[in-house]
Amino acid sequence: MPLYHKLGDFPQKRHTQFEKPNGGFYYEQLFGTEGFHGHSSLSYHVHRPTQVKEILNSYSVEPKIAIGKNIKSLLFKGFELKPENDFLDSRKATLVNKDCIIGLAAPKESLRNYFYKNADADEMLFIHKGKGKLRTMLGNIPFEYGDYLIIPRGIIYQIEFDTEENRLFYVESYSPFYTPKRYKNQSGQHLEHSPFCERDFILPNELETHDEKGDFLIKIKKEGMIHEVVYATHPFDVVGWDGYNFPYGFSIHNFEPITGRVHQPPPVHQTFETATFVVCSFCPRLYDYHPKAIPAPYNHSNIDSDEVLYYVDGDFMSRNNIEQGHITLHPKGIPHGPAPGAMERSIGHKETQELAVMVDTFRPLMVTEEAMGLDDGQYYKSWCE
Repeated sequence: MPLYHKLGDFPQKRHTQFEKPNGGFYYEQLFGTEGFHGHSSLSYHVHRPTQVKEILNSYSVEPKIAIGKNIKSLLFKGFELKPENDFLDSRKATLVNKDCIIGLAAPKESLRNYFYKNADADEMLFIHKGKGKLRTMLGNIPFEYGDYLIIPRGIIYQIEFDTEENRLFYVESYSPFYTPKRYKNQSGQHLEHSPFCERDFILPNELETHDEKGDFLIKIKKEGMIHEVVYATHPFDVVGWDGYNFPYGFSIHNFEPITGRVHQPPPVHQTFETATFVVCSFCPRLYDYHPKAIPAPYNHSNIDSDEVLYYVDGDFMSRNNIEQGHITLHPKGIPHGPAPGAMERSIGHKETQELAVMVDTFRPLMVTEEAMGLDDGQYYKSWCE
């Protein structure tokens, strides 16, 4: 996201001396992407951010695949996922390919005993239930129901919940999250037709600066492994930073739907894009206003992508027997569309209160064993009359 932000103190000129008030120097770190070509931020640390004291355990968290080559439409009952205390233990991958991991989490407790870093993937956490604060090396972000949290790879963070019942839908992406190109001008500013703008982003604030030495455990995810690394200083020791690469939030409730006289295709709901998939937000909106409009979506063939829908809230007009926390997978290779009767009963309706998140991947998704434990077993037959 080409948006400049800054917090704390830093020197006027890059790569120059930045002296501490009581003597010595702060330590500069480039936090960048795509080598030295992509978005980056420069942060200034009380201690050198390179002090590894020990590497403890390393263990695999690679998802176990139940269906590697899938043609079946599936429905997963996400709220049947059993809550767990630990944040990382609660995260369960459900659908995966070489580009991303799509999963669910139901953590009961805040992440306080260690820090976490995903060294491979940008993370998108969608907050379905819960409220709290994302604490990061570059500042803190409050969150609540309906918020997307975008966390670039390499960000060290903890997460604090004010609530015990927390439900998250998440995506780990091996390419960065951006807002759609067609919403922006050549310099990256959001245009007038964009369904949201820079004012809607929740930027980091409340920069924490800890001048502490000791044993600080960071769990680093890399290549399907978690490595437990002990650092000699507190990871949140930044006194200031500026740049374009940082975590941020965005509320789905601030997405302003684009409507028309006849049914609009899913790209009008697009919220984020990567090189390998898109994320869309289906929000409360007025239906199509042509006198003969059919509000229900038309049948369409999944020729080039797998479609994942995470149902958040409201009345899902196009489907039958859909509840909060359900996930549907419509794989490439077969068409799908509204459930029997949904098209007919949609005629004449003026608005919808549905809320859902959609992820369309350009490569097929594999189904994990964790997902099959939530499978309803019969969704693929739901179009038969």
